[in-house]
Amino acid sequence: MPSCREPSYKLLSYVRPPRQATQTDDIPSTCPRGREMLFSHGAALLSMRGITLSSLCLLMHLLQDEISTILVLENEDLQDSIKPQKVEFHSLNFNNTLHWQPGRAEEAKAAVYFVQYKVYGQSTWQNKEECWGVQNHFCDLTDETADVQEPYYGRVRAASDGVYSDWSLSCRFTPWRETMIGPPTVNVVHSNKSITVKLQAPRSPYRRKRGSTIPMTNYYDLLYQVFIINNLLDEQHRVLVYEGKDKVVKIEDLRRGVSYCVVAKTYVPTLDRSSAYSSRQCTMLL
Repeated sequence: MPSCREPSYKLLSYVRPPRQATQTDDIPSTCPRGREMLFSHGAALLSMRGITLSSLCLLMHLLQDEISTILVLENEDLQDSIKPQKVEFHSLNFNNTLHWQPGRAEEAKAAVYFVQYKVYGQSTWQNKEECWGVQNHFCDLTDETADVQEPYYGRVRAASDGVYSDWSLSCRFTPWRETMIGPPTVNVVHSNKSITVKLQAPRSPYRRKRGSTIPMTNYYDLLYQVFIINNLLDEQHRVLVYEGKDKVVKIEDLRRGVSYCVVAKTYVPTLDRSSAYSSRQCTMLL
């Protein structure tokens, strides 16, 4: 975990006028702060009758404590106002990305962010080097969450003007349960009264040893849902004509001279989850 550097503060310096002999020459070296502050506050303090040197030292210390308290409170408010909001994982076909929103303060617009992750149950957080001191509001953790059955956490902190926010934590994220599965790739070939639909499962970002990406059918028992649209009747009305595991589906008994479109979805029975529709593939039966 990165250390949180304490913010540095700039103190206004006082340009001292040409030195003249004054009563302050008698101030002992045991009160250096009082001496310095007397020069900066000048006549206002020296004109006060009856004030003792020890009281003046006490007053200087109280002023120092008051300034320090104000600065600490201002920093605490900035820490809270730049803290990242709504930290959550977004996932499609195991492309797992941590997203967040900037804090509410104006300073948050110029903030930089630091991302860490860990497996649930581990005590040590790991830095994501590519997302360390970045201005993006997202971080790709696909490689760091490659064991799709494991639950993970992500967290983000912000920094602005040397001030660091607290960490903002995501909810527990298990890729296998929470990723959204994309639609299949669809290709159509028509004949006289039929359309042959060829389906290909979406693919994960992970690769086999030979380099090819692993299809989502390796992780789930996927079904394909195929829909046909008769553009002569209603371009928005989809009719389910097939549900199953076949990668090649033939739709028969169609009318010549009619334009048809085909769309498809993937469906995971164990999670009762469907993908979005694929893009339309259209053809005219001649």
